[in-house]
Amino acid sequence: MLQTRAPQSDTNTVRAPDGATEAYIYNYNIFIRPVTRVDAGGRGGRAGGGGRAGGGGGRGTAGPPPVAASLANGPVGTQLSWDGSEGHPYVMGSAFQRSLQWSPDSRKIAAFRVTPGYQRFVRFIESSPGDQLQPKYQEQYYQKPGDEVTLREPALFDVATKTQSAISNALFPNAYSLSGIQWWKDSRAFTFEYNQRGHQAYRIIEVNANTGEARALVSDEPETFFSYRPAADGLGEPGSKWRRDLSDGAEIMWMSERDGWKHIYLYDGHTGRVKNQITKGTYAVRNIQNVDTLKRQMWYSAGGKDAGQDPYFTKYYRINLDGTNLVSFTPEDGTHSMYFSPDSTFYVDSWTRVDLPPVTVLKRTADQKVVMPLDSGDASALVKAGYKVAEPFVAKARDGTTDIWGVIFKPTNFDPKKKYPVIEQIYAGPQGSFAPKSFAVNGATRSLAEVGFIVVQVDGMGTANRSKAFHDVAWKNIGDAGFPDRILWHKAIAAKYPWYDATRVGVYGTSAGGQNALGALLFHGEFYKAAFAGAGCHDNRMDKMWWNEQWMGWPIGPQYAASSNVDNAYKLKGDLLMVVGELDTNVDPSSTMQVVNQLIKNNKMFDLLVIPGAGHTNGGPYGVRKMTDFFVRSLLDGKPPHRNAE
Repeated sequence: MLQTRAPQSDTNTVRAPDGATEAYIYNYNIFIRPVTRVDAGGRGGRAGGGGRAGGGGGRGTAGPPPVAASLANGPVGTQLSWDGSEGHPYVMGSAFQRSLQWSPDSRKIAAFRVTPGYQRFVRFIESSPGDQLQPKYQEQYYQKPGDEVTLREPALFDVATKTQSAISNALFPNAYSLSGIQWWKDSRAFTFEYNQRGHQAYRIIEVNANTGEARALVSDEPETFFSYRPAADGLGEPGSKWRRDLSDGAEIMWMSERDGWKHIYLYDGHTGRVKNQITKGTYAVRNIQNVDTLKRQMWYSAGGKDAGQDPYFTKYYRINLDGTNLVSFTPEDGTHSMYFSPDSTFYVDSWTRVDLPPVTVLKRTADQKVVMPLDSGDASALVKAGYKVAEPFVAKARDGTTDIWGVIFKPTNFDPKKKYPVIEQIYAGPQGSFAPKSFAVNGATRSLAEVGFIVVQVDGMGTANRSKAFHDVAWKNIGDAGFPDRILWHKAIAAKYPWYDATRVGVYGTSAGGQNALGALLFHGEFYKAAFAGAGCHDNRMDKMWWNEQWMGWPIGPQYAASSNVDNAYKLKGDLLMVVGELDTNVDPSSTMQVVNQLIKNNKMFDLLVIPGAGHTNGGPYGVRKMTDFFVRSLLDGKPPHRNAE
């Protein structure tokens, strides 16, 4: 069970960079004391060295401090803060959430005082534990949308004068979160990032070390949500937007979608003004791979820059920090991965598509020319054996202009003279895009196709990695799930291919995909005929706060009910099979059971599979078998095998 109460005494310490003093928490307040150590002869002495030069405040390593015995009778040292309490403690923090930090000159301490939020717990009954007959009770700390969050209040202390500077929160009044404290190397100030509740303001706040005055170095205030999760390369800390500080904050690189696309901007770290936009155009930056501060160049990945190609393909580029001299390293039509030689003179470039096995070559970095081929996949033997290469398909979205990209999978015994029912694998979570872009032989979609279906995947509006406008369709409207685009995409395929039966379309998904699958029958039952919904977050008020408030907004409003599968369960059309694990710690299992309750109240027929001991799941092999049989009955009007006779 997760607990967040601060301990009465915490013997962990943070040592000043000069090694002479250390800070610690006692009785919820900050204390400081000289650092002493005991040598082999038992003589006490001043500790040398100490924490990191950057002011990060490494933990003491010069032997055990004289804490354990003395703290039993009271603190040893000088008290800096006096406003800490059990309900509002100062905390030490962790590697990522840096809550107590010395300035690099060892003269100041910045810290956070914490006000705990609402302590919500989700309760579980494990019906069939493996080590006893009787059920077991479990609980898990779990924040949901609308809950009061834990707040962190920054504080600044002068070690010499033992005084605290007041820091106004006018620029960060309503925090969803504040990132860890980060000092500039010259000790002039420290910074933290402010993520506003509701995710419609995000700022880098700088606090002057001498005055305690706070100012916004960078501020983004979009009308809808912004994407603040870090790049996959880990340049930001958890919960952060893309940020890279150059020359001790003289310049700051920052991600923003202010021009309608995800791009990188260069700020003057002293004035807070934009020096220039590094990347620009009608494409989306994915990640920053590296920054060369000497050559003033940035290496990054992006999608959608190469006209005529799938905008979801990952491509790699280099650009000067002033936005000039853009170089493409991966122009070939496919999604790429690349790896440099140790001296960066060469790089290995590999690309693939759903209809192209991987091609790998060695290229020269200086001119991006192919030095030699390394490998090339060959699917001819597979095709000869009956394998059907996946087909990418593009159709127009609801606006009549935007391209919607998806993939079609056929069975190996495909007969173009037959009419095939269709099953769509769906996951419309706004945090990413999900239709496959690489060549693959096996997978759930192909296994299902072999039973006699056409199986597809497609990314509709509301998912990520396209324009801001494309993404914003999900704003306060997760129930949309891109269905208007998906349905037009299905109809466009049927118009082109007679074998594609758009009158028999089923859908399946797990987690957010489970919510989407059931939503297909509730909101578009005139088109979708059957749905398999695994571990669905069927009401965004019941699911985890960080995911749902990001897209559905805060405070909770009528938009939550409008997208709720619980509130709209009475609209059910078609055949439904739901799956839930009784110990799902990702999505509250009650979300599924509340749908069940409403379906029963409204006299709706459905199937339900509850799996004892299971977590966040589609049912595993058993669930897949149930799903396959379900679609055979619903879409093929067939009779599945008598499974219990096997």
